Amino acid sequence: MSNIKITCIIVDDEPMALNLVESYVEKTPFLALKKKCSSAIEALEFIKNEPVDLLFLDIQMPDLTGIAFSKMVPKETRIIFTTAFDQFALEGFKVEALDYLLKPFDYAEFLEAANKASKWFSLTKGSQQSNVSDEKEFLFVKSEYKQLRIKLDNVLYFESLKDYIKIWLKDNPKPILTLMSLKLLEDELPSSKFMRVHRSFIVALKNIEVIERSQIIINKQRITVSEQYKTDFLQFINNNSFNS
Repeated sequence: MSNIKITCIIVDDEPMALNLVESYVEKTPFLALKKKCSSAIEALEFIKNEPVDLLFLDIQMPDLTGIAFSKMVPKETRIIFTTAFDQFALEGFKVEALDYLLKPFDYAEFLEAANKASKWFSLTKGSQQSNVSDEKEFLFVKSEYKQLRIKLDNVLYFESLKDYIKIWLKDNPKPILTLMSLKLLEDELPSSKFMRVHRSFIVALKNIEVIERSQIIINKQRITVSEQYKTDFLQFINNNSFNS
């Protein structure tokens, strides 16, 4: 088990749920509770002044939902959703939640989610110096005699076309075309955000909308996960699954 201490807050508008999760946090040695909040607005004010590593976050709350709040927190702060409703699993996936605890959950289920957080922080905090590529936020690519700055957050997927690559972006119906090999591009991209799933495709993991058998759907485009990359992709799915 990692020696890293994970700071956290609990956000839930139900007092009984707050107290239950607090009792679970207190018996988990690697978690350090900083605050209990009865609303997302209260939590937002708190983390502005005192950032934390992890949120145990309810989804259905008045004024500001957990999903809306999760999009406002710093990217370094990770989230474990706690909710009585399973229909929000896809939304949780899109905001890159570490886990999704379905109420009522016991301490064993809580500890499994907390251990997942511990593993994640051990890997990231323990190797921040060596994972420079994971911090990359943009690429410069040459297209039509110009060097274009491509924000990685805007990328849907990369598609290989012989010696060229099509870069498909959000809110842009036409791709950017650049002369580059997909292998070279793969080495340059942060592996936590992008995955090669086919000899012709690299996808932005957070923009996956639907997974249907061996196909990914991103922005209405169907992309087949080939056998060569299926093992790594299934591992990614298992690590981010909210199904019990």
